[in-house]
Amino acid sequence: VRAAFAAGLRHFGENYLQEAEDKIAATADLDGIHWHFIGPIQSNKTRAIAAHFDWVHSVDRLKIARRLSEQRPENRPPLKVCLQVNISGEESKHGCLTPAVPAMVEQIESMYSLRLRGLMTMAPYSDNPEDARPHFQRCRELFEELRRDGAGDGAFNLLSMGMSGDYAVAVEEGANIVRVGSAIFANRDSGSE
Repeated sequence: VRAAFAAGLRHFGENYLQEAEDKIAATADLDGIHWHFIGPIQSNKTRAIAAHFDWVHSVDRLKIARRLSEQRPENRPPLKVCLQVNISGEESKHGCLTPAVPAMVEQIESMYSLRLRGLMTMAPYSDNPEDARPHFQRCRELFEELRRDGAGDGAFNLLSMGMSGDYAVAVEEGANIVRVGSAIFANRDSGSE
């Protein structure tokens, strides 16, 4: 993280709270660092996530949004969040199903300690990045529809799609945030960090 920060990276994402807490504490001296939580959220982790992160990309249920809002420390600015959408409808994927998204957007926008900034999705895993394209297209179309309907009064402007294997396709389909971890920091199981 320090090497990436020295090279100019300012936004860092983590999937696992315990690892993130250690890294956040170890890099507290780095002025301008921003931490994004991008993994699935369990209810018993919301207090720590609300306290330590600047962004959460994986809000997928109203219960989680409420807990993050209620537990955000008063001395911190509103937590920037993306609503995670299960655009593929796969049971193995986390995320709000597409028909429920407009109501979730409206409910999250009413929460004082959260600031809804956009949508996040993950395409089904494939060795071929082109397989992700239709999923990214559908998420972009939903994002544009929500924007046309007035979501987020101008602040709803982020589309978080794509990871190391498919980020180029995600950018072509409108992503303006990509989650590129293993391409920079290596795979978790490779032993190199």
